[in-house]
Amino acid sequence: MSSIGKLMRQAQRIQQQMESVQSALAAKTVEAQSGGGSVKVVARCNQTIQSIKILPDAVNPQDVPFLEDLVLTAVNQALAQAKEISEKEMGTVTSGLSIPGL
Repeated sequence: MSSIGKLMRQAQRIQQQMESVQSALAAKTVEAQSGGGSVKVVARCNQTIQSIKILPDAVNPQDVPFLEDLVLTAVNQALAQAKEISEKEMGTVTSGLSIPGL
């Protein structure tokens, strides 16, 4: 079979693997927290937020900016963890891709 045909088969196989990994990533979660656990964020590894939990003692109407910072910190940590896992798992799919001339 021609090298173009082999390349096309390989691309189709990789696409199927990527779809499978993306489905698995959507089901996998990570958790991050800030403020000593006052704010907890659960993110899916497809980089969407699943939930945010805030303990009542973290809510002070006089200091809303502090709570906002806690939420922002926890969200960013959770998304960073999710991105790291996603990149690692997607990298395993594309690592075997060999394109002639590149």
